[in-house]
Amino acid sequence: MKIAVSGKGGVGKTTFAGTLARVLATENDTVLAIDADPDANLASALGFPAELLEGTEPIANMMDLVEERTGAKKGSYGGMFSLTPKVDDIPDKYCVVHKNVRLLTLGTVQQAGSGCFCPESALLKNLINYLFIGQKDTLIVDMEAGIEHLTRGSTAYVDMFIITVEPGLRSIQTAFHIKSLAAALGVKSVYIVGNKINSDSDKRLIEEKIGDEMQVLGYISYNPKIIEADMKGIAPFDIDEKVRVEVTEINQEIKRLR
Repeated sequence: MKIAVSGKGGVGKTTFAGTLARVLATENDTVLAIDADPDANLASALGFPAELLEGTEPIANMMDLVEERTGAKKGSYGGMFSLTPKVDDIPDKYCVVHKNVRLLTLGTVQQAGSGCFCPESALLKNLINYLFIGQKDTLIVDMEAGIEHLTRGSTAYVDMFIITVEPGLRSIQTAFHIKSLAAALGVKSVYIVGNKINSDSDKRLIEEKIGDEMQVLGYISYNPKIIEADMKGIAPFDIDEKVRVEVTEINQEIKRLR
């Protein structure tokens, strides 16, 4: 199963992606979790201990690796470099593992303007293509609100594109924008997960505004325990049964729709 999770900043997409990965890992799936958000917080949502992450850095920040694989220095523009760098060994070399979840943090390309193509961008795009196409593990990708890491080649292998929303017009508008970006790359299976739900009226708001455009897979309640987990650097999965149950129910719906 290959799932990409996106959504407006602050709606809880990383909480959902991390908890879904942990739920899947309890089912004896080996889960490969990819942090493709520049504001990289997936390790915390997964519950990775700080000592396990010491000395690790995002792939995009590895200057020696970028130069070795592309033939050009990180951050260089306009020169010659490989557009098809070797990437198949990167997951095994640079993943960290905890609770049956393998984590790989991609990082982001620090570019001066949109449309730039640089060595680290070539490396990341080829890596994400390989992860979707060549990996047999269950794959959960925590993305930013855009879909910059994806290409038409990789999206052909996305089983589900899940957009996390909260009961508010801004996050729902962002969901429609993300859906249009995904559709332009050929993604057809786009779904919604509602987060920070306080009442049935919150659910109705999401369902009414989404309409028939996308199916809602389920809901995650507004939960002070999730806030507490974030403050303590603990996975929501490890601190509260309610969020485990809610995401497990969403996972059942995912399986039903596959």
